[in-house]
Amino acid sequence: MSSFKDATLLITGGTGSFGHTVLKHFLHSDIKEIRIFSRDEKKQDDMRHELQTHHPEAASKVKFYIGNVRDPQSVHDAMPGVDYIFHAAALKQVPSCEFFPMEAVQTNVEGTNNVLHAAIEAKVKRVVCLSTDKAAYPINAMGTSKAMMEHVVRANARVAAERGDTIICCTRYGNVMCSRGSVIPLFIHQIRSGAPVTITNPEMTRFLMNLDEAVELVKFAFEHANPGDLFIQKADASTIDTLARAVQKLFGDTGTRIIGTRHGEKLYETLMTREERLRSEDMGDYFRVSADNRDLNYDKYFINGEVTTEAEDSYTSHNTRLLNVEETVEKILTTDYVQECLA
Repeated sequence: MSSFKDATLLITGGTGSFGHTVLKHFLHSDIKEIRIFSRDEKKQDDMRHELQTHHPEAASKVKFYIGNVRDPQSVHDAMPGVDYIFHAAALKQVPSCEFFPMEAVQTNVEGTNNVLHAAIEAKVKRVVCLSTDKAAYPINAMGTSKAMMEHVVRANARVAAERGDTIICCTRYGNVMCSRGSVIPLFIHQIRSGAPVTITNPEMTRFLMNLDEAVELVKFAFEHANPGDLFIQKADASTIDTLARAVQKLFGDTGTRIIGTRHGEKLYETLMTREERLRSEDMGDYFRVSADNRDLNYDKYFINGEVTTEAEDSYTSHNTRLLNVEETVEKILTTDYVQECLA
C-alpha cells in the first residue's frame, strides 16, 4: 500500500513537463484521483486525448480544472476533497520575467500564497512546492520571485503547523533537462535545421537532472517533510560548452556560435547557500534544510560562545561534480525526449 492509496492529488500547472511526468509515475498506481489545474484549455484537451488514446483504462482517474493560481476563487473551487498538492504552477523563463517582473510576482509569489491559503482552509494533508536554484542568491526577476515564494512557503508552513492539519514544504532543483523552454530541445532543433548551436557563455555551468529525478525529489520531500523544510537533490553539472558538444555527439556537429549571456543569467547556479548549509542535514541523495522556527521574540533565545552564521561555501554548479562530454551524453540519454528524438 502506497502513501497515495485512495488519495486525491492536485497538481497546479499540471499540463507542464512536471505534470506529464507525475502522471507517468502515478497513473497506474493505487491513487484514486489526480486533478490537473492549469489555465490553458488547449493543453488540457491535448493531455485528455493523449490519456484516452494511450491509457484508456486509467484515464478516468484524471480530472481537469481550468483556473489560474492568481485567482483565489478558482483555486478554492479545485480544493474540495484534495488530500495532497504538488504546486508546480510558475513563470520560469528568466528573460521574459526580466521584462515582465510583475507577472512573475503575481504568479510565483501571490499565486503560491493563494494555493497555500486554500490548502490550509481545506485541511489538505501535505503540500510540496517546487522552487529553483535561481532562488538562491537571486540576481534576476524570476529567481527573486521564487525566493519570495520560498519565504511565503515558510510563513504559511508556520501557520499550518500551528493549526495542525497541513504540512507544507518546498523542493529546490536545478535545470531539468528537456523540460519546456530548456536548452537541449533548442540545440536539437538547431542541429536538425543545419544551423550552428548557439551558446551564451561556454564556461557557464548548470546542474543537470531529468524529469523523473524531479518527481523523485518531490516524492522524497512528501514522505520526509517537517513543516517548512526545504529539500535539495545532490546533482552533477556540466558547462554549457560540454552540454552542446554532448548533444552534437548524438545528433551531428553543425558548429557553435557564441551569442553572449542573456538578461539575468548567472555564470553558475547555487542550490544551497552558505547560510542554509549550517542548518542542512545530509540524507544521502538529498539535503534537508530545516526551517528556522524561532519567532519574533528574539530575546527568548540565548547563544553562548562564537556565533557562526554561514558555512565556508555554498553548493553550486561550479563546485559539484562536473561531467565530461561522455558522461553528459549518458546523462541526457536518460531523458524520454532525447530517446524519442533519436528513435
